[in-house]
Amino acid sequence: MAKNATSTIPIVFTTGSDPVRFGLVTNLARPSGNVTGVTQLSVEILPKRIELAHELVPTATTIAVLVNPTDPLADFEVRGAQAAALTLGLQLQVLRASTEAEINDAFTAVAEMRAGVFVIATSVLFNGHVEQMAALATRHLVPTIYEYRQFVTAGGLLSYGPELTDSYRLAGVYTGRILTGERPAELPVQQATKVELLINLKTAKALGITVPLSLLGRADEVIE
Repeated sequence: MAKNATSTIPIVFTTGSDPVRFGLVTNLARPSGNVTGVTQLSVEILPKRIELAHELVPTATTIAVLVNPTDPLADFEVRGAQAAALTLGLQLQVLRASTEAEINDAFTAVAEMRAGVFVIATSVLFNGHVEQMAALATRHLVPTIYEYRQFVTAGGLLSYGPELTDSYRLAGVYTGRILTGERPAELPVQQATKVELLINLKTAKALGITVPLSLLGRADEVIE
């Protein structure tokens, strides 16, 4: 971690995790030392992806979610997904993957259990296998909802998650202020709040999915 390497050089971070919990800063309003930055909405909006799954395939009674058990926030995400599924009257199946091979196994399993929709949780591992996961969803004919737009541009069906350019812009502003003399300790950690919904209609057609007009009307981008 960069913070462990220096206590004097200013550091500006972007993260989807709690920066206090993970030791980046001691206080959001008044970061101590040489570190400040921007947080993104991430694990908090997994329940919304469960709601979108229900809206996308309202006839589905079972929805599956994929988490990485090595992620420190995996249990938090599972609890949020379970609460959302319970509210909607859905059965939730939790699948876990912490390796590339286990990602393959998870898509095979979700196809065999005939879950109506597969929802992908937050994980650096998953973000590193964008094309693999989009291809697996198409191969197994599994409607899948992801976090980031790159999954949809790679052929995934739908994504709902933070607009990363927003957090990067805010981090850039802080970098500029530090370069003109301000101290990181005096710059409160900001939260980027913009989220975006992307839908790939070409993939929907390949999966035999008719995307409701209510979803299309709210999409920030529709790929045709």
